[in-house]
Amino acid sequence: MANNKSGTTAHIANNKKAYFNYTVLDTYEAGIVLSGCEVKSIRNGHMSIAESYATIIQQEIWLVGCHIKPYEHAGHMNPDPLRDRKLMLHRRQINQLMAKVAQKRLTVVPLRVYWVRQRVKLELGLVQSKKLVDKRDDLKQKAINRDLEREYKPR
Repeated sequence: MANNKSGTTAHIANNKKAYFNYTVLDTYEAGIVLSGCEVKSIRNGHMSIAESYATIIQQEIWLVGCHIKPYEHAGHMNPDPLRDRKLMLHRRQINQLMAKVAQKRLTVVPLRVYWVRQRVKLELGLVQSKKLVDKRDDLKQKAINRDLEREYKPR
């Protein structure tokens, strides 16, 4: 994506698997602690959050498994592409997440990454795992909607 100097958001990455495998109960917006060459690589669109998740370590939230391809013009200064990255949330939000994850056995998964005024933001979802039956129902409903759209599509 190009530089986004206005206050609007620009899409970077999306986690389609999360919406299929989980039921999203609540969402949070978090900042990500990145190095300069990682931001340049993200500007080129080299980021994947498909297999990543968030975990709580010592009262802080960390993004685990997120892949940011090394920036080719950075030389030897590139960090590890799969390193854990700290997420920035308010203390109140961290405490809420910790309580819900511990009490209700929920998971925190990244849903999408986007730009907000030249800052990389991450939308975290507090999710509950779907059963196989729920996934089949979702696929069946999607097929029904697709057939209805085809039938009523103007020719």
